[in-house]
Amino acid sequence: MLLIRQETDSDLDAVYTLIQTAFATAEHSDGTEQDLVVALRSSDTFIPELALVAVADAKIVGYIMFTKASAGDQTLLVLAVLPDYQQHGIGSALIREGHRIAKELGYGYISVLGSDTYYPRFGYQPAVQLGLEVPAGIPAANFMALKLRPEAPPLCGPLQYAKEFGL
Repeated sequence: MLLIRQETDSDLDAVYTLIQTAFATAEHSDGTEQDLVVALRSSDTFIPELALVAVADAKIVGYIMFTKASAGDQTLLVLAVLPDYQQHGIGSALIREGHRIAKELGYGYISVLGSDTYYPRFGYQPAVQLGLEVPAGIPAANFMALKLRPEAPPLCGPLQYAKEFGL
């Protein structure tokens, strides 16, 4: 059975190792994703309610974090799932639960820099279609956004990532 819950302080070491392992063979990894998550937790962009772990067989097998960005009150998505548990719906479950909580907390949009073949299944579309400018050096196809709330005001301009992203 899969349990998705907010991360706790006792999860931090397991989450660090999970992210390090998950991104070790990722095509576009720079090997520092786990350190980025640590830095984001200490930033003013961190949203504790949107740092979620997936637990199966008493082991943390997935992680997702949404953080604030400065194009309005946007959030960004960071996702890692242990390679042995990929293709089992864990990432999908984390994304759906994160979307539910973000919407409940009143956020209007989520932006993600990721796979243009994976995220569209959750409603993500090219961010330019929602009014966001693509940051320099980032492929437009991989810069996506999702409108969570129909009443959210339109977007316009560049998305300013948290400084921890180094973008």
